[in-house]
Amino acid sequence: MSLRQVRDALVLMGGFLTLIWALQVLNWADNYRLDVGYGILPHNAGHLADIFTAPFLHFSWNHIEGNSAPLFVLGFLAAYRGIVKFLLVTLIVAVTSGLAVWLFQSDELTVGASGLIFGYFGYVLVRGLFDRNLVDIGVGLVAAVLYWYILQVAIPGTPGVSWIGHLGGLAGGVLAGWLLRTKRSAVAAGAGGDGIAPGAPLLPGSGSRRSGAFRPAPGNPRSQLHKELDDMGL
Repeated sequence: MSLRQVRDALVLMGGFLTLIWALQVLNWADNYRLDVGYGILPHNAGHLADIFTAPFLHFSWNHIEGNSAPLFVLGFLAAYRGIVKFLLVTLIVAVTSGLAVWLFQSDELTVGASGLIFGYFGYVLVRGLFDRNLVDIGVGLVAAVLYWYILQVAIPGTPGVSWIGHLGGLAGGVLAGWLLRTKRSAVAAGAGGDGIAPGAPLLPGSGSRRSGAFRPAPGNPRSQLHKELDDMGL
């Protein structure tokens, strides 16, 4: 992770929040007609494509206010490893959450970013485990401590919320963590048969002069220095 990745993730989520708040102003000014036109209406084929627009809309100011902080924090934690991967996570979660609502929920109009929030939460929780990355495991544990309470509204029967959409989003986040995990086999294949990655520097004189072979430079800079001093007879 670099400062540039952190900056890009912050800018991306800042833009995301700006967009949904701008849409909320337009929606409110139009008596929330955008919700009716672009929200998910279960079992209605004409509203199937709205699984991609519903996460950007909200029913009220309280609705968007309640979603904004966790969306920004969890979205940032999901995005700081790379924008392209984050966009793929968002797509997967939008599909799983939206389809869960469209297929299994009763005939109630549904909008809101909470499905994405649950998806990012699930992704952040499992990403470090699937990638075997200690930093991401730590980030996932912090997210679990900070936002464990949101799991309560994914429990079946929770009144007043689309628990099906939340559960679908959570499942999509876990699925995205698995599908987008770092492929260990690919990393191993990228290395040569001796375990050295292509393009590794070679130290002149570090191999056998009789055979003309050259060995790759050791990965440790201190080892490199010691080897060069040894070759010079120092």
